[in-house]
Amino acid sequence: MAHYPSLAGKTVVVSGGAAGIGAAIVAAFAAQGSDVRFLDVDADAAGRTVQALVDAGLPAPAFAQCDLRDIPASLAAVQTLLQGRSPHALINNAGNDQAQPLAQVSVADWDDRVAVNLRHAFFLAQALSAPMRQAGQGVIVNLGSISWKMGVAGVPVYATLKSAMEGMTKALARELGADGIRVNAIAPGWVLTERQRAKGAANPAMFERYLARQCLKTHLQPADIAEMALWLCADESAMCTGQTFTVDAGVV
Repeated sequence: MAHYPSLAGKTVVVSGGAAGIGAAIVAAFAAQGSDVRFLDVDADAAGRTVQALVDAGLPAPAFAQCDLRDIPASLAAVQTLLQGRSPHALINNAGNDQAQPLAQVSVADWDDRVAVNLRHAFFLAQALSAPMRQAGQGVIVNLGSISWKMGVAGVPVYATLKSAMEGMTKALARELGADGIRVNAIAPGWVLTERQRAKGAANPAMFERYLARQCLKTHLQPADIAEMALWLCADESAMCTGQTFTVDAGVV
């Protein structure tokens, strides 16, 4: 893993940091000496992530449990986490790619997916951009997906919202740039988190079909996405904003 001195001591907030890509991002920033604070609904998974970092000799990141669909509770939780600190970076990672074909999507399903995948990211960015503006600097990184670029069937709401995440990235970069705040997105391919490994174990042919589409014949790991998040928050990417960085081993 690359080392970025500019991240040492910087306060970084991660949504959905208890498992999968989010846990890898939490671990990566902790290894840089960042002051990591994360939100998640799963307190048990969060506890395991914190303990794993402590066992590795790293400082324990701060954690607050909240359902990110509840905006007031989420904003209260992040303010409790920050305890007056000015955040250097917000990583909007939380989301859920639950499959649901078009014909089965109800209005309630739609509203719930928006709340899970997009709405909290907007309002966390709104809230944390205020102290970033006061500090004259900050970074927001939104997690998108290549699913909408591929036209993946079976996840129309998720794909729609991930395309919106990239649109939001462009809009916020334009609005916040004059205040020294950079906003970028990461669009991962199929990353083999524990959850995705379980899907593949149930249908091994999925692995073969997906690798056939990749230029590089090695599955993406959560740490691959975390590496990009580190770079986007470090001084080395100081002139990058309004962009989506695809990390998919060459699928799209």
